[in-house]
Amino acid sequence: MGHFFSYIVEPGLLSNGAVRTAFLVGTVVAVTSGVVGVLTVIRGQSFAGHSLADVATTGGAGAFLIGVNQFWGFLIAGVAGAAIMELIGVQRRRGRDVATGVVLGAALGAAALFLYLGTQTSTTTGASFTILFGSMFVISPDTVPALIASGVLALAVVAVLSRVLLLTSLSPELAAARGVPVRAVGIAYLAALAVAVSLSAVVIGAVLSTALLIGPAATALRVAKSPGRAMAAAALIGTAITWLGILLAYDSYYWPPHGHGWPVSFFVVALVVVAYLLSYAWRPRRKRRDRAATAAADRKEPACSPV
Repeated sequence: MGHFFSYIVEPGLLSNGAVRTAFLVGTVVAVTSGVVGVLTVIRGQSFAGHSLADVATTGGAGAFLIGVNQFWGFLIAGVAGAAIMELIGVQRRRGRDVATGVVLGAALGAAALFLYLGTQTSTTTGASFTILFGSMFVISPDTVPALIASGVLALAVVAVLSRVLLLTSLSPELAAARGVPVRAVGIAYLAALAVAVSLSAVVIGAVLSTALLIGPAATALRVAKSPGRAMAAAALIGTAITWLGILLAYDSYYWPPHGHGWPVSFFVVALVVVAYLLSYAWRPRRKRRDRAATAAADRKEPACSPV
């Protein structure tokens, strides 16, 4: 077993401080994205999640321009964009999409300007690539407490509002009739979504962040029978994908040609796609088992004798 482990894991994996930080942050991001992502899919707001990722690009580019940590730019821009989208949108899905598109267009224009100005005024190389595609191995240890606290906060919002979030997802009109503050709940949910997207942007980049948000959640919803189980499954799937992505990215540094490691974001996104495709193989087997169990129960049911 030790020989097999050393064969698939290059030496120095867990002794590397950057790798340990990547495992810790990646786990927090995967769990947060998985839980929030399930609600995002159920509420039909995957487009909103993608748009917030692009809005976060504006924040990351602005943070790079003024010389502050990119995470704070991702977070501030994401939360601000979420609030604006909810405040100018309406409760119907078409209205939400229109509001999302308006905010998205304005944010991408600002991101292009900030990235241009940042590359003109800074000598830092690779900053644009890091903003757009991320890199777990360059996360500053000083940022880790803020990342963990943000993830815990987003999970706490989901835990407190889980029932009303599901109700407003299924029937906003019924929720409003029962006295649920639908607009306030929507803003709180989008704030949690913005946090999840911002965390994911730090790990795999703003452009690819929705892959970790939507992919594991969509996979879990195909194999789980309830939203709660789907959230747990999405968190586990996302964590496994992130850990394996980190391992492959670390090992790729030793692949030919040596000294040129592949991006973590590539492996994470590729594994997300593979996991989702595998769920199509799992789903038919589960349906066959359910049909077989139903048929067995029908056979065991005693026949009613005529009166």
